[in-house]
Amino acid sequence: MNTLIVAEKPSVALRLAIALSEGSPKKISDARRVSYYEINAKEGTIYIAAAVGHLFTIRQVGNSRGYPVLDVDWAPSHEVSKFAGYTKNYLDVLKDLAPKCQAFINACDFDLEGTVIGTNIIKFLNNGSLEVNAKRMKFSTTTRPDLINAYANLMPLDMNNFQAGEARHMLDWIWGINLSRALMHAVSSAGFKVPLSIGRVQGPTLALLAKKEREIAIFVPKPFWRIIAVISGTEFTNVRGDIFEKEVAQSAFDATKAKEKEGLIESADGAMRNVPPYPPFDLTALQLEASRVFHIDPSRTLALAQSLYERSYISYPRTTSQKLPYTLGLPKILEQLSKNPKYESLSNSLISSKRFKPHEGLKTDDAHPAIFPTGELPRGLTAEEEKLYDLITKRFLSCFAEWATVQNTKILASFGDEKYAANGAKVLKPGWLEFYTYSTIKQNELPPLKKGDGVEASDVKMPELRTQPPRRYTKASMIAELEKLNLGTKATRAAIVDTLFKRGYIEGGNITVTSFGMSVYQALKDNAGMIVDEATTRQLEEDMEKIVKGEKSEHEVIDEGKQLLVQAIEQFDKNKDKISQSMTIGMQKSENVLGKCIRDGGNLIVRHSRMGKQFVACSNYPKCTQTYSLPQYAKIVATGKVCEHCHTPVIKVIRKSKGVFEMDLDPNCITKKDWGAKRTAAAEEKEAAKPNAAEATKSEVKAAAQKAKENAFEPKHGQKKKAKTKAEPKKQKRGAAKLKPKKHKKAKDEDASTVI
Repeated sequence: MNTLIVAEKPSVALRLAIALSEGSPKKISDARRVSYYEINAKEGTIYIAAAVGHLFTIRQVGNSRGYPVLDVDWAPSHEVSKFAGYTKNYLDVLKDLAPKCQAFINACDFDLEGTVIGTNIIKFLNNGSLEVNAKRMKFSTTTRPDLINAYANLMPLDMNNFQAGEARHMLDWIWGINLSRALMHAVSSAGFKVPLSIGRVQGPTLALLAKKEREIAIFVPKPFWRIIAVISGTEFTNVRGDIFEKEVAQSAFDATKAKEKEGLIESADGAMRNVPPYPPFDLTALQLEASRVFHIDPSRTLALAQSLYERSYISYPRTTSQKLPYTLGLPKILEQLSKNPKYESLSNSLISSKRFKPHEGLKTDDAHPAIFPTGELPRGLTAEEEKLYDLITKRFLSCFAEWATVQNTKILASFGDEKYAANGAKVLKPGWLEFYTYSTIKQNELPPLKKGDGVEASDVKMPELRTQPPRRYTKASMIAELEKLNLGTKATRAAIVDTLFKRGYIEGGNITVTSFGMSVYQALKDNAGMIVDEATTRQLEEDMEKIVKGEKSEHEVIDEGKQLLVQAIEQFDKNKDKISQSMTIGMQKSENVLGKCIRDGGNLIVRHSRMGKQFVACSNYPKCTQTYSLPQYAKIVATGKVCEHCHTPVIKVIRKSKGVFEMDLDPNCITKKDWGAKRTAAAEEKEAAKPNAAEATKSEVKAAAQKAKENAFEPKHGQKKKAKTKAEPKKQKRGAAKLKPKKHKKAKDEDASTVI
């Protein structure tokens, strides 16, 4: 019986082939430049072939460009998107191998995505049926022992995961396409041709960020005072804490100053506490820590971790678990790590003291354990991969180490009736802190004072401080918040936040919602609240989890999701005019406004034609049709000045290779009278500088022509470009391919993965 094993990526297919062949597998390649592997086994031939992520995707049934679109199906990715053309060869190889096989194994990553990828392929190869001899491999690392063990212990296809994954893909696609089309339709009538998207999870995520932006915007700082007494070089703070009445603060300050030479230590208490190690990493914790320590973007962290996993250096990274079961072979992993000079000392200290039981966290994941190093010696790592591997490995090792012992001290001093306190911490036994050098535990030793000691304040201060606005989200903390609220999945949260950046809804490391993003949020909140309501999304998330548990059927959840979508669209359409008006006002605020229109006083805004050409138009279009041409391929910046002659705004034109200059918008303004003469003089000067035709080389002539073309300014507003004379057709070189005119490509809807 021949078997076809489907891996998620070529690198994993190679590792499977090496592991199952117990040597060098037979590699087969053809003109398609896609390789697969062949192993001769006792039970028959084993073929191992790879996908490259999703070979199938969701598409709508029919060609309607409107909404709602509720009828969808699965189709080969290369038939749906030109950007997925490379997947065709991989699918063709699988199609060629399928007729030779009687058994099929899904060896893609053991999560919802991997289940959908592999099961869809097996279903397609068997004419849409899963009533075949098909199994599932489950492994958390791509090391040889784990892969051999997974092959020896095949499982039935995980159909609940497949159905939950299918439901998620369909609902994400349906919600994303329909809501994005509705949003773009609402603003297109106002003349805005900008890419917009909103989706099932993207909407609530934008809402969370917008609410934070509002909190910050309305925040009014309040002054407060702290009274600080400096004793033996250490700052002691008045036990009143933050004082918001200046009179009270001043009274406490004066009373302390009066007694600053007569201080008394009322108590000096110490307490020992044992501090446990941090738990091993789950994906979100890894993304947060990599962002804090190395300032690595969470999406980049996931990509780096995936690369380390595929090369067998760490376990599967898309996990929510903080557990390290003993069945992973923890002593053996420690032994392997001890062979790495970088971790030899730390590993041997754990082995010699037989510390093989890790400190774990509370979070679990039925599919995978926490992230851990496999013990394989890493080779050829990039600088970023090296940093992330070190972070994961030291965190793993620290889980087995002894708890740290910290002595906490609190000293209370008094100056008359005013009392002051200072808190200190000193590490007495570092324990796991010696392993995890990225720890944030801080030490603060207090002076050796004891109860009854008399002290003096070398300084008494009363700084005026102000309350601070709420802290902005970073990308990493936003991902953690989405996990806390059960919005999105561990594999999609970073992509969701990335999409908000891509759309221009948010910006900055400490995330700020742009005026454009606020206009989208406000319009939807006021007129189609379901779209940005996290409760709606959370309900669907919980329903999809019920599919995994067998508590709900896939069709039931999809039907409920469609019904909710229809309700959201009905609400949207009912208030479409209000949404359009609200977004138009908000988008105008975010536009590049150059000044006022001299015809009706509207805002003159930089717009783009369907062909991508930039020009200036009045914000009161279609009532006002005033337009001006602009230099192309240049950044246009308002100066705030107005021409004294034509009274149009003066703009600054910035070009990378041509410097900066200013001009007004009127092409017939007197300020441009000499422009033609200047261009003629410049051209004559260049002509005089040219070498004789007999002396000029072909490259010099070509360079001079290109230079003259670059220096030509745009035609004035209202002028027509000089008609080109019909040139003699160039002789085509023998064997050269004929040039075909480029066709204008229509914009397509985004893949649903970008709008979830």
